[in-house]
Amino acid sequence: MQQLVRTPVFLFVSRFIRRPIAARAAAVLLAGCVAASSHAAPAAMQSATKLAFGGAGTLFVADWKGARIYALPVAAPARAAGKTFNLMDVQAPIARALGVAPSALRFEDLVVQPDSELAFVALTVRGAKGKSSPAIVSIDASGKVARLDLAKAVSSASSAAITDAPSADLAFWRDLPAQTLTVTDMRFHQNKLYVAGLSNRSFASTLRVYDYPFSGKAQATTIEMYHPVHNEIETRAPIRSMAVMTIAGEPSLLAAYTCTPLVIIPLKDLKDGAHIVAKTVGEMGWGSAPNGLVTFRQGDVEYALLANSSRSADLMTASDLGAAAGAPGVTTPIDWPAKPYLGVKGMMTPLAPVMRIDNLNAGLLLALRREDASGNMQLVSIPKGAYLRLSDFVNEYDFPDYKYPDGDKFRDFHKYARGLEGYPELAR
Repeated sequence: MQQLVRTPVFLFVSRFIRRPIAARAAAVLLAGCVAASSHAAPAAMQSATKLAFGGAGTLFVADWKGARIYALPVAAPARAAGKTFNLMDVQAPIARALGVAPSALRFEDLVVQPDSELAFVALTVRGAKGKSSPAIVSIDASGKVARLDLAKAVSSASSAAITDAPSADLAFWRDLPAQTLTVTDMRFHQNKLYVAGLSNRSFASTLRVYDYPFSGKAQATTIEMYHPVHNEIETRAPIRSMAVMTIAGEPSLLAAYTCTPLVIIPLKDLKDGAHIVAKTVGEMGWGSAPNGLVTFRQGDVEYALLANSSRSADLMTASDLGAAAGAPGVTTPIDWPAKPYLGVKGMMTPLAPVMRIDNLNAGLLLALRREDASGNMQLVSIPKGAYLRLSDFVNEYDFPDYKYPDGDKFRDFHKYARGLEGYPELAR
């Protein structure tokens, strides 16, 4: 990670199944086609969980209750606003726009519309007697919330059915339906929609690949991987966050699982009916779940950033991932708990409170996160290269009589970040 170490801050800057490895070949099940339809969609969207953009004008929405993926047409702004997000309580304006109490909102996903710097958030709105309904809103940097008319959008949308969703009678932790994990992440790349999640197969961890425009069927590939924390081959635990990235010259899925193995899957291996063994290239730490995986370029270096639920994020270079892809892969357990990491190394970045994350523009990330003391849901910009907000802390630099010494390496970044975060009077 030498490139990371030299990057100065002021540049803005399942455990589900156990079986012997030798038994893989005998246990492989070939997955059939997943039927899809671009018409005959249900009259109403029943849920909205995962989101992905397929260009600025198409928003993909996963509806696990309806077992369907929609491609909704959305209008693209004429140009990006060029403003930063400092919305310290985004839950309140969303609740007002939807006409509900803030406590009725469950936040599902966040994506940024390409080239617009406009955020789209998927929500579940909880109602009386356990009933709920989906909602999708757009939010700009000023805090203006617009509700997407789902009925109107669905009427002009194309869609694809998911016919291999998990059984309705399967649940985790008593009351978490397995069907809520039918889609755990989505990515669009070169006219294909990659959809990770659970299916009703014995090897339940499944990658579905839809041609877009939807053509009538989808490819389905079942996935297994080695989990160094659990020291077992797993075929049911689903991918939780993924990104498409060229690694060692090969277009690939970089994917993270809970507790937290990192794998690489060449896109060319995703063939209908195949069962593949993903190469585990890293163990990033136990007891955490991926909350988002984004890629971006700074200068001549391409990065992948993995946000985690219970610890700091991991920043990795494409070159380090390429070296890991060319190596044999991780096939031995970690020394738990004293030595939690194996394989590719990530540089610590302080994004632990982040619930969802996306690229806002070339220099900024956009994070959906919950503030510790108040519990408010926030939607805020975070600089790439620094991966923090100065206003989250109070330290020596923040006293009004502090004077920067000559040549201080943080001064320029502090001036920039204070203005970015809405404190221009402190940008001294």
